[in-house]
Amino acid sequence: MEIATEKKTVPKSIKDVYEFVIDLKNFEQLMPDSIDKFEVLDNDTFLFALKGMPQIVLKRNNQQPFNQLVLGAASEKLPFTLTVDIDSKNDNETDVVLSFTGEFNPMMAMMIKTPITNFMNALSDNLSRI
Repeated sequence: MEIATEKKTVPKSIKDVYEFVIDLKNFEQLMPDSIDKFEVLDNDTFLFALKGMPQIVLKRNNQQPFNQLVLGAASEKLPFTLTVDIDSKNDNETDVVLSFTGEFNPMMAMMIKTPITNFMNALSDNLSRI
């Protein structure tokens, strides 16, 4: 299953956007209003929970300076990645696209597609306002 947000323009330089997203504690600012818990576990890992949902632990899998951050689920029960692609539009504007990729059975995919899409859109909207 793959879900991608629309491209959002952030009124900051590519360096500023990249440095914001690689500091995982900043993800708390990006979370939707329905956030119930957020905790940075170490430099590469954080957990969060939305109201009525189980906790999810994300771990930094990869990063390419100024262009991409890839976070992955720390649990193998629900294998997925959350990717932040960053592209400079000009010196003061940066385009960002978030994408979610996961391997789920059809029933699970049907159940989580809408909540994941809403979550991704909230992250993207909040990122465009940093």
